[in-house]
Amino acid sequence: MNAILIARVSTEEQKEAGNSLPAQLNRLERYCDNKNFTIVQVFSFDESAYKEERSDFDNILEFITAQKDKVAVCCDKVDRLSRNLFDKRISILYEKALNDKIELHFVSDGQTINSKISAAEKFHFGISLGLAKYYSDAISDNVKRAQEQKLRKGEWLAKAPFGYKHIKLEDGRKDIIIDDYNATIVQKIFELYATGSTSMPLLVGKVKQDYNLDWGTSHFDKMLNNHFYYGIMVIKGKQYPHRYPPIITKALFEAVQAVRKSFNIQKRKYAGKPYIYRGLINCAVCGLRITPEKHKGLVYYHCTQYKGKHGAAWFREEVLTEQFGAVFKRLQVPKDIAEEFRIALAEAHEQKTAFRNKQFNLLSREEKETKQMLDDLYFDKLKRRITESEYDKFYKTLNNKLDDVTARLTQLEEADANYYITSRHLLTLANKAYDIFLGSEVEEKRQLIKLILSNLQLTDEKLVYDVHKPFDLILNCTDLLEWRPQRESNSCFRRERAMS
Repeated sequence: MNAILIARVSTEEQKEAGNSLPAQLNRLERYCDNKNFTIVQVFSFDESAYKEERSDFDNILEFITAQKDKVAVCCDKVDRLSRNLFDKRISILYEKALNDKIELHFVSDGQTINSKISAAEKFHFGISLGLAKYYSDAISDNVKRAQEQKLRKGEWLAKAPFGYKHIKLEDGRKDIIIDDYNATIVQKIFELYATGSTSMPLLVGKVKQDYNLDWGTSHFDKMLNNHFYYGIMVIKGKQYPHRYPPIITKALFEAVQAVRKSFNIQKRKYAGKPYIYRGLINCAVCGLRITPEKHKGLVYYHCTQYKGKHGAAWFREEVLTEQFGAVFKRLQVPKDIAEEFRIALAEAHEQKTAFRNKQFNLLSREEKETKQMLDDLYFDKLKRRITESEYDKFYKTLNNKLDDVTARLTQLEEADANYYITSRHLLTLANKAYDIFLGSEVEEKRQLIKLILSNLQLTDEKLVYDVHKPFDLILNCTDLLEWRPQRESNSCFRRERAMS
């Protein structure tokens, strides 16, 4: 009789153990030699026997069905064919064997299925299939429990997102750490987009230019929606705090989501066009946005007067640029005053550090206690002290609390690290704002405007605006002439103003 050999593995463990493909084939070949079977075809493949879609096995079934003469289909064990009681493929082979079209030989199980088997042998075959399914289900349950334990510990189960990397520890275990260079890119991407002045096409181009990363918009969309970067894993719609260092704050992530939402409601035909002041200025008369248009190579801004004609004029882009430049030029601070600011900030920073340490200790203790409560809750669930619904309810409450504490800790650490540096940076930015504005590209100009100015309106060819803190203090001092030479003779007064 001709024989068809089938050898299958589904996991790396089976490849390395006695169920490996060579080991199975060796047993099957010896069996056929003892039975005087002629081997006409050998199928050796790696595929799960539990899933619904089994392309390799479907090809085998098609080959067996096409045989005109009776053949012996030889497998090492029943579970090499299937671990699913309801697999229709097994039913087809089983019926063919009972109708004397084929014989099924399971070498290691010592079973043969043909038209002459007894009721007891049929029952034995059914039991073998049931045990194979039970074994597969038990493995699945163990895997789920192991994964749930890992998630509870905050361990990521898949490939680390861009900005992180996998490492191998000395004891052989694997871990995930921050990739410093790539993490800087991630943070820059979030910060740029959060400004609201960098559309997706502009972001794609800037990352390509600055970091030589040729990503599509779908890649950025996925990255900007990834909660992992601020400390949360999302698995099948459920959120779990992870134990790896966050790259951004939750506040920055939420700012990005707000911008994404606002971009989604904008008309697509305007998105990404390189007009400096598009969407930044409103008409002081009717409140509509000032709209840019290009005529004969020149850019003009005007009110559409959609709500009614009110004699709105058209302005060249250069006129607006000149007015913005005048504002930024007034932000300059004399060097001696700036130095006094820095001294005062350094003294304030020392006091802030002491307060920060106290708050950090309180939050760290609260974080530790909440994690312990989560551990206790999980063990209560395992020991059936609480129901599944009670576990989900308490887990959600504790998880939200842990998320809040972790976010506050992150913000506290970043605030402490950046307080003095950011304050110095603001002074430097104020002094260089005019030069930065004149020498920067479109998106940088827009970012600078949104950082310093707000509520921009155009009336009677004049730009009207509010100024964000602390830049408003600098402009107020400039307008009041408080640090001109004639006022600097009163050094005590100048220091008092600088430190107030």
